[in-house]
Amino acid sequence: MEEHLTVGRVAELAGVSVRTLHHYDEIGLVPPSARTATGYRAYSAGDVERLREVLGYRRLGFGLREIADLVDDPTTDAVARLRRLRGLLQEQRDRLAATVAAIDEELEARAMGIRTEPEDQLKVFGAQLYESIGSAYPATRRTERRIAARIWDALGEARTVLNVGAGTGSYEPPDREVTAVEPSAVMRAQRPAGAAPCVAAGAERLPFADQSFDAAMAVSTVHHWADPIAGLREMRRVARRVVVFTYDAGSPGRLDRFWLTRDYLPEFAGLLVGWPSLADMTRAIGGRAQPVLIPWDCADGFFEAHWRRPEAYLEDPVRRAVSVWTRVGPQAEQRAVDSLRDDLSSGRWAARNRDLVSLDAAELGLRLLVA
Repeated sequence: MEEHLTVGRVAELAGVSVRTLHHYDEIGLVPPSARTATGYRAYSAGDVERLREVLGYRRLGFGLREIADLVDDPTTDAVARLRRLRGLLQEQRDRLAATVAAIDEELEARAMGIRTEPEDQLKVFGAQLYESIGSAYPATRRTERRIAARIWDALGEARTVLNVGAGTGSYEPPDREVTAVEPSAVMRAQRPAGAAPCVAAGAERLPFADQSFDAAMAVSTVHHWADPIAGLREMRRVARRVVVFTYDAGSPGRLDRFWLTRDYLPEFAGLLVGWPSLADMTRAIGGRAQPVLIPWDCADGFFEAHWRRPEAYLEDPVRRAVSVWTRVGPQAEQRAVDSLRDDLSSGRWAARNRDLVSLDAAELGLRLLVA
């Protein structure tokens, strides 16, 4: 590359107009800081690096004011900003690839004379799982202080903590230096003001060097990862200590221990096909598993949280914030809700589950993995 590039040369290489570059200069977004031998303004290597970031965010649809905040973020360096941009571009690529694949399937179906249902046609452009459930999180997914205490205690004396699959940051410890990783734009947008800085990336390819953190944590997220074992190994790679709050899908009688899956939602079993065993997950981080009991008045509305408050499952906002209901599909969901409503009205649910009333906490398969 030449030591300095003229405006015309930069426009040619970047595929933008000279007028665009002049505008970026006028608003202070990318002002060329060098001069040619003849005194004309030119772009230095640093200017080109900044312009590359700006053009990348423009391709993602960000506004110029948003881009200015991102490229001037004082909490990140050039490498961190480049990794953040890469994560966003990768997310867009994956969404486009999924859309192309869905259209290809429909083209194949039409070639055989099959027309897809209207709902399925719209799903081609629909949001992914977290995009559809994420907007309901603030109402029902809050930090459960007793579970948080277990997680924070397991972090030990770690001062720097990476929160993988961080969502809105419910369980991030307030007294540590936290960095969050979250692939969903919807979830990132709901992180409160003052929350830990959040990187757009997936668990399977964490954009950090080996042993970058004292500890890495993941709370109720592993089941959303495309490759849970790879994600857990990544956590082990970047941190000296690993703490994971997850679900044991392989223990005997797993479907019978919770009345909701036993009596109303047998489709839950299908969601566990291919799910790694507890032994595989603990082996991936070189750790051990501890059971976590769910208090009857659990504040965090995850799937099992309302085990002693069955009426909660009749409420749509409660279900919308839990991925299980989205994954089993609307027909199974409606059948389960209707059956539960009938059994609550008739007293059958109370008769079947009379022993639950005396329990303050229940063991329903939740585990804390610590390494």
